[in-house]
Amino acid sequence: MSISAHLEDIGLPLVEQQLEHPTVAGIARGDLPEPVFRSWLEQDYLFLLDYVRVFTRLAWQAPAAHLGDLVDLAHATYHDELSLHRSLAAEFDADLDNAVKGAPCVAYTGFLLDSAAAYADGLAALYPCMWGYSTLGAMLARTMPEDPRYRRWVQTYADPEFAALTRRCAHMLDEATTDPARAEKLFLEGMRHELAFWDIP
Repeated sequence: MSISAHLEDIGLPLVEQQLEHPTVAGIARGDLPEPVFRSWLEQDYLFLLDYVRVFTRLAWQAPAAHLGDLVDLAHATYHDELSLHRSLAAEFDADLDNAVKGAPCVAYTGFLLDSAAAYADGLAALYPCMWGYSTLGAMLARTMPEDPRYRRWVQTYADPEFAALTRRCAHMLDEATTDPARAEKLFLEGMRHELAFWDIP
């Protein structure tokens, strides 16, 4: 079994735990109160700006065969995900320019940026976000929320193109990992940050 497949096996119960979180459950039903989603959206926007920096930091260290993969991941995050956030911000009256990181965002982005100092570590640390959102999106897409704004959010992460980006991350992780125990430790720490991030400041 590849390291990415192993991490997905141990991570699946933690994604299912996210489904039970009140914020995720509210998105799934389409009735999450607007102020809650607004706050989450602002935090995730700030998170994604640093997520782009994680990809670019890893690109400096990447073998030539995967430089393009990391540039593509940074591009997709910056142009596709952040564009979604900007469009939703207008509909939820979110203030992206003046948002301030809450404690979960500070802790998570610090963990990712520190981990990205080493190529294999950075890939293991970021995999919970890529794979977790792809998996969560597929689960939520089974019963789409009626609110078109929440439906658009779910569709973004259930999109096959996002799943394809996740598979590219998995391939890089499998090639780079020489210490499976360390990869598992970083992955599980990232999954804990993922769950904590749903707690709205």
